Amino acid sequence: MAGTYRFSFGPWNIHEGADPFGPDVRDSVPFNQKLREYKKLGFDGVQFHDDDAVPNLNDLTADEIANEAKAVKAKLDDHGLTAEFVAPRLWEDPRTIDGAYTSNDADVRQYARDRSRQAVDIANALGTDLIVLWLAREGTYIREAKDSKVAVDRIVEAMNDMLDYDNNIRIAVEPKPNEPMDHAYIPTTGHAIALAARTRSPERVGVNIESAHAILAGLDPSDEMGFALSFDKLFTVHLNDQNGLKFDQDKTFAAVDLRRALNQVRILDAYDYGKNGEWVGLDIKAMRTQKDEVATKHLRNSRDLFLKLLDISRGLDTQAVDELIAQRDYEELELMIVKALLGA
Repeated sequence: MAGTYRFSFGPWNIHEGADPFGPDVRDSVPFNQKLREYKKLGFDGVQFHDDDAVPNLNDLTADEIANEAKAVKAKLDDHGLTAEFVAPRLWEDPRTIDGAYTSNDADVRQYARDRSRQAVDIANALGTDLIVLWLAREGTYIREAKDSKVAVDRIVEAMNDMLDYDNNIRIAVEPKPNEPMDHAYIPTTGHAIALAARTRSPERVGVNIESAHAILAGLDPSDEMGFALSFDKLFTVHLNDQNGLKFDQDKTFAAVDLRRALNQVRILDAYDYGKNGEWVGLDIKAMRTQKDEVATKHLRNSRDLFLKLLDISRGLDTQAVDELIAQRDYEELELMIVKALLGA
């Protein structure tokens, strides 16, 4: 348990403060200015949606997309930054209102496959081999509208298409139980790992576990991470926090439940997460009340809290922990953990 960690976030995590119930409250920050903030905040990796790197890519030719992506790679190099992954943003196009890979419309499913191939091309240009799939609209508003067996088959077919398109690309499925669709087809880590087994290259398919998504499924994020680690499928993480079963809040990591956050740090560190180049990714939003000039503190705070919890985890008396477990004295063990969090 002596690994070092690299941190990443996406440009959407420096944002205008809109939420599902209200408009923007802060000014937009130009992309290049966001890149300048990364190193200042202690981050080295940049998470991308495909159209973060290449805006309006639906209107561009393949050559234009390649040139735009190469220009972004040059900017990353100038700032000393690395692209962690690219995620095809399939959920905002009007055509995918009823799903992308699982749409009942064959033309929409083809659009989704074509766009996913473009995301692979962009990833290659940016120097990353990881594609993250948030299957946002791969679900249904009413059960009768889609055949769930067919829907899963279609997701597998779309993933196979990407895996066949590029023999080096890896896919990390990011499961979520709800939102924006009412009923999601791949809601948990277990579903995502089972999905990987259905593909033609299971070894190249894993998961991206987001803390809030696990909480929204009524699960503990550290248990989900342990499950994925046991299958060697934890390709990346999105750490944040969540106030219960509400809309996806993307709160600062450890801001709600320190003990829950400690256990996420502990499980990652216990099994040398990061040894194969995995990043500690954050997916967090500044509070809507933050003024423009202090609207990156959530990023600083999340990274700092991760590292403080890492120190606490590594400072635990492992022999004492083991003895209490052997004695089945879980009350004393619980007190030890809580006192460690209190600095007592």
